[in-house]
Amino acid sequence: MSEHPDPETGFLEQLGQRVRTMRALRGMSRKVLAKVSGISERYIAQLESGKGNVSIVLLRRVSNAMGAHLEDLIPSAEAAADWAVLRDLLRKATPQQIAQAKDILAGQHAAAQRQMSFSGIALIGLRGAGKSTLGRMLAKKIGWSFVELNKEIEAQNGLSVAEIIALYGQEGFRRMEQAALGQLLARKELMVLATGGGIVSEPLTFEQILSSFYTIWLKAEPEEHMARVRRQGDLRPMADDRSAMAELRTILLSREPLYARASAVVDTAGLSVNDAASRLIDAVAPVLHNDARAFGLRSAAS
Repeated sequence: MSEHPDPETGFLEQLGQRVRTMRALRGMSRKVLAKVSGISERYIAQLESGKGNVSIVLLRRVSNAMGAHLEDLIPSAEAAADWAVLRDLLRKATPQQIAQAKDILAGQHAAAQRQMSFSGIALIGLRGAGKSTLGRMLAKKIGWSFVELNKEIEAQNGLSVAEIIALYGQEGFRRMEQAALGQLLARKELMVLATGGGIVSEPLTFEQILSSFYTIWLKAEPEEHMARVRRQGDLRPMADDRSAMAELRTILLSREPLYARASAVVDTAGLSVNDAASRLIDAVAPVLHNDARAFGLRSAAS
């Protein structure tokens, strides 16, 4: 018997893996995805295991529920790290911008160098990493303003994050997240920015973070993330889910390669708040003791 699956079986296995990874990137449990998409949790489990008998209509409902695009779920040979960013830029481009991009890609014009402004320090990581607590302490220590991106989104739209997601879905929330980030960058002031855990799932928004901030991944053990979130009384989007810890591990595993693109990593596992703050201050020393532009302008592709 052949060890290699037939093409259709291999396709379904890859499709299941992509659905599972995308769901984890967005921090959604199977139960939540089933509820939002109107598809049974059992079917989604079959789909993710590579055994789903997929119709394009059901697959479209799954992608819509995650605020993703249908083609994102389709396995392909496109492996370039920047492909998702380029695709999203093309989706939002004007006809004139598309024409210009075609000229550049055809080699008829040299790409213009874009000068990015340095906006400060951004903290990324799962909920419970300490982004708000440590970010506030860091900002006070260095004399910069402290901003929580989710609070900024809520203030700009007059709704809580939960209300935004309930009314407009994941896709609507990500649009508002990107708009809020754009307004923050337009202030042109140094800040310590605490981001939402799932910001890495949106290529364009995460690209802006990496290009405009000295980015630090606050890392901890899954058990610590869960304990901190429980102490905050916040288990969304995994509330009442018996497999919450398993889901959290899946989310962390899927996001780790993206979190690892940060300029620096601060592991807070087993540390007190004060010790973690001291380690974070040490990590930003290159920004504070040298030319901010030299240390802040880090290409997301590097």
